[in-house]
Amino acid sequence: MSSSETSSDVELSKFVSGLKFDLDPFQINACRALEEGHGVLVCAPTGAGKTVVGEFAVHLALAAGRKCFYTTPIKALSNQKYAELSERYGPSEVGLLTGDTSINSDAPVVVMTTEVLRNMLYANSEALRGLSHVVMDEVHYLADRFRGAVWEEVILHLSEDVRLVSLSATVSNAEEFGGWMETVRGDTTVVVDETRPIPLWQHIMVGRRIFDLFDSRSNPSAGPSKFVVNQDLVRHVKQRQALDRVESWQPRGRGRSRYQSANDFRPLPRPDVIAQLDKEGLLPAITFIFSRAGCDAALTQCVRSRLDLTTPEQVREIDTIIDKHIGGLPKEDLEVLGYWEWRKALQRGLAAHHAGMLPAFRQTVEELFVKGLVRAVFATETLALGINMPARTVVLERLVKYNGETHAELTPGEYTQLTGRAGRRGIDIEGHAVVLWQPGVEPTDVAGLASTRTFPLRSSFRPSYNMSINLVDRMGVKESRTLLERSFAQFQADRSVVGVVRSIERNETALKALQDKLGGPDGEYYEYASLRDRLSDRERKLERESREDRRDQAVASLRTLRRGDVIAIPIGRHSGTAVVLVPDNDPKDPRPLVLAEDQWAGKLSAADFPEAAETLGVMRLPKFVDHHTGRSRRDLASALRSTGFTAPRRKKRHKGGASEDAEVASLRRAIRSHPCHSWPDRDHLGRIGEKYNRLARETQALRQKAAATTNSLARTFDRIVSLLKERGYMSAESVPQVTEAGQRLSRIYSESDLLVAECLRTGAWQGLTPPELAAVVSSVVYESRRDGDTTSRVPTQAIRHALTDTQRLWSELRADEIRHKLPPTREPDLGFVTAVYHWASDNSLVEALLAAGVQGRALSAGDFVRWCRQVIDLLDQVRLTATDPVVAKVAAKAVGAIRRGVVALDAA
Repeated sequence: MSSSETSSDVELSKFVSGLKFDLDPFQINACRALEEGHGVLVCAPTGAGKTVVGEFAVHLALAAGRKCFYTTPIKALSNQKYAELSERYGPSEVGLLTGDTSINSDAPVVVMTTEVLRNMLYANSEALRGLSHVVMDEVHYLADRFRGAVWEEVILHLSEDVRLVSLSATVSNAEEFGGWMETVRGDTTVVVDETRPIPLWQHIMVGRRIFDLFDSRSNPSAGPSKFVVNQDLVRHVKQRQALDRVESWQPRGRGRSRYQSANDFRPLPRPDVIAQLDKEGLLPAITFIFSRAGCDAALTQCVRSRLDLTTPEQVREIDTIIDKHIGGLPKEDLEVLGYWEWRKALQRGLAAHHAGMLPAFRQTVEELFVKGLVRAVFATETLALGINMPARTVVLERLVKYNGETHAELTPGEYTQLTGRAGRRGIDIEGHAVVLWQPGVEPTDVAGLASTRTFPLRSSFRPSYNMSINLVDRMGVKESRTLLERSFAQFQADRSVVGVVRSIERNETALKALQDKLGGPDGEYYEYASLRDRLSDRERKLERESREDRRDQAVASLRTLRRGDVIAIPIGRHSGTAVVLVPDNDPKDPRPLVLAEDQWAGKLSAADFPEAAETLGVMRLPKFVDHHTGRSRRDLASALRSTGFTAPRRKKRHKGGASEDAEVASLRRAIRSHPCHSWPDRDHLGRIGEKYNRLARETQALRQKAAATTNSLARTFDRIVSLLKERGYMSAESVPQVTEAGQRLSRIYSESDLLVAECLRTGAWQGLTPPELAAVVSSVVYESRRDGDTTSRVPTQAIRHALTDTQRLWSELRADEIRHKLPPTREPDLGFVTAVYHWASDNSLVEALLAAGVQGRALSAGDFVRWCRQVIDLLDQVRLTATDPVVAKVAAKAVGAIRRGVVALDAA
């Protein structure tokens, strides 16, 4: 500590005396604020040492004889932090709670996932007594659209006397976030530090040459200072592009001229890239590849080469660590898990790291990498989300990744998150980010990514059924609405309204000026312009009604389709004939599953039919059709074509509508007979009138947007309350109370919480064996990674009946949600049903993985374990909330049946 320490720095001085390093200024400022009784929000780059502030909160709690909870977003981080704190304070002082793991839960310091703390708060757990501090690590997770709401729930529900320590990656709106924290938590000190503790140098690798991205006189990683792109790099890239253009037009092959295209560019092989980095002293390195298959392929490529990065002594140490992590793995499962190839790669200092790997494999890789025994890792971006696995160098093969819908360029925030892993504090004096050059990569674009410092944090908070029922149970409807209005999501929404209101004010000024040009509201032309606008509105309305009528006809026709009906798909990529495989009589949005003559199988909707669907005839189908296999689709498409049914040519649609409407005719007559219709400057005034009407519509839309944004979360909550009243989860009186069914819903934490509650309430999951219940429960947990992978062979008749009931309840719920204008619950997915049934029936891992496969490819071991863990989690909730004691017992047995082998190894 410096001589500037204050009298309130007593505990900070004690804390610092036990450290092996000096604190940075931002750490000192945050710790001082914490000791003075403030909450703190710390925003700093990856590796800057934010967690020291969290550890000081632990110190303060222990010094005062109180409790501290240390929360993280994922289990791996909780395990990591538990190990660190246990080493520092001793295992008797530290506990761990991660949903499936409970160690020393009564300890004064407990590390837990954020969901566990949220559930404690809703249950008003005794464990909250004596709590003085809560650390929320990686608090920027509240932007996560799947799990972000949990962070805001915790922030809003924690008792005001608990000091909150929020640790976040660098965000550009830290003051906004801090302002909200001040509003909901009281005195909060915001500490922002943008300086990386280890300088980061940016490079582009062109062929075998590694160039600095910036001129050596500028380094934007130190802050938003000006930078200059390295001109040697720019010239070399231009020469390379010119050479590639010349080579692309060189004839090749024998006997005839064949020409290369730009797509024939071949990057430097991965083993050569790693070897070059090793030569330059830039290992260990993490190479980010945005697909699991790409990571595995890169590792295979390196293992097949001569690349070897370890010594015999290191190999012996690697073997010891592998055996420690994998010793409990059943021997019969090793082959299907690719264990021997994985081990061989590790022995040569090489590894992959992604969510598709067995968790025990990933943990082994992480430990070996941290110890410097693995020198090159090929990873997906999930590694960048908080795992303590820094490297000397980060390599980016591409600056484009698939975001779940399309291939999109990396954002500056993503680039910074990924390259933030470069530079190991206490080991490296600098870190390095290397982008591999390929056609289309411009140094100036990379420079823009590397130098941008705008990463705003956006809330993803939305009320759910479970959240709403818990809120009402704890504080009633009125207070619940007030709490939702205090969320960060609403805080940001209300701030956005300020800009909308300003736009409305500007538009109103412009409208007044345009109105004056038209002679004012009492002028003749203003009346004429109003007639023209009414005519346009009426014509648009008739066209809209015509489209809605055609859609209603299409919906009605799709509902009547039966299995084997041959229909005509009139538009789109798959236009032609198709046969119905699975009908759907949903009253609002029927989506029958069909196979088209071009071998495509998928669901159709009313959007695929401009008018009613036309049935051409009926085709006999086999009892079971597996539309997932290419052979089955080919055979069925061939049979379809041989029926001789052909899609008719589309008829030209009769316009009708406006030309036959009496109001349209009346307005047209009024316009023609109006005095202004013959004015010489009518066209000029008409353009002004159109501009006025257009601006008036825009202004009205802005007013509606402002109204919709204000209190938007509270309105969604009101709709949820209305639906829950209808379904008996709350009483129907003006001040509703949570019913017994609602109490059970309050303990179901699932994306499909209300659907699960309905299945238990109606007995849809009764009469099942443990493997059958596990299979049915998986349908509301599992989510296929590929479109068209939502069905599966159903192993037993009992499962089939239960799934039919589950699907029916979902359809009824979705209809209610549409009526109440609520986001619909996700449709049950049968893609994991057979896999978990086999596994819970004590069959082999090979059989389970193949049963969960898609188009002949087995599910990855990591995904299999992850989905099994989620099924176990929901089965545990079923065990605790089922009204039928038999269902509860079956759920408990199902948990035991799944928790074995590789799944039990993960839970250990």
